[in-house]
Amino acid sequence: MRIGQGVDAHQLVAGRRLILGGVEIPFDRGLEGHSDGDVLLHAVASALLGALGQGDLGEHFPSSDATLAGIASRDILEQVVARVTAAGFAIGNVDATVIAQVPRLAPHRAAMTASLADALGADEDRVNVKLTSTDRLGFLGREEGVAALAVALIGDPEECR
Repeated sequence: MRIGQGVDAHQLVAGRRLILGGVEIPFDRGLEGHSDGDVLLHAVASALLGALGQGDLGEHFPSSDATLAGIASRDILEQVVARVTAAGFAIGNVDATVIAQVPRLAPHRAAMTASLADALGADEDRVNVKLTSTDRLGFLGREEGVAALAVALIGDPEECR
């Protein structure tokens, strides 16, 4: 068994769609980024790369690569999941937290969990998405951005059923 952790944060900006966990969230701003800026999927992909001991997202999907401009974070995550499988592992479980003062995400948690589980090729009972705010502290509390943290467990496919 191997464990990895990931973290990501992006600024909220006008003129972009807000995508979290592969789900479009109605809001007046979206997350800035070279990709669609989905901090939840980025944190999970980073956690999986960490569990594999294969560096970080910037190493595999650099923002300097023009061919990746606007890439869907789901595509990034699916490529990382393929690395997990290619290395002979399966996903045991993923636990993630989205940190945002705005927008209110609770109505979208189930959809984000289902979307994330689908992208991982995992049963929903192996995927947990939590939501929190910073009670108005810091850049997140000032409604300037959204962040996510994730922990992933990978292991022998027989043990991760």
